[in-house]
Amino acid sequence: MSDLVGPFEQAVLLAILRLGEDAYGRAILHQAQESLGRGVAAGALYTTLDRLEQRGLVRSKLAPGTAARGGRARRYYFVAAEGNRALADARATLARMWRGIKLPATVKS
Repeated sequence: MSDLVGPFEQAVLLAILRLGEDAYGRAILHQAQESLGRGVAAGALYTTLDRLEQRGLVRSKLAPGTAARGGRARRYYFVAAEGNRALADARATLARMWRGIKLPATVKS
């Protein structure tokens, strides 16, 4: 079983999956913000991307710069096989935790 990924890491991984081949920093940031329904600091996103890459959950590649970007390169991210496993583990764990729970919950006295 993979180390469980936290909610923000899951949001980032899912954003990368949703974006497919267009998963670069700012696009991931906007997708994560949309999914979470709140603002996300760019620094928090890039720190998380670095951590996910160090853990082997994502991979990245640097694309050549373009004239439209003033020659600057863009880094694209991809969810690695281990990242897919981590997401599946997180989803299964959450489903187990919620099994048998109905909302609104009633308090037994």
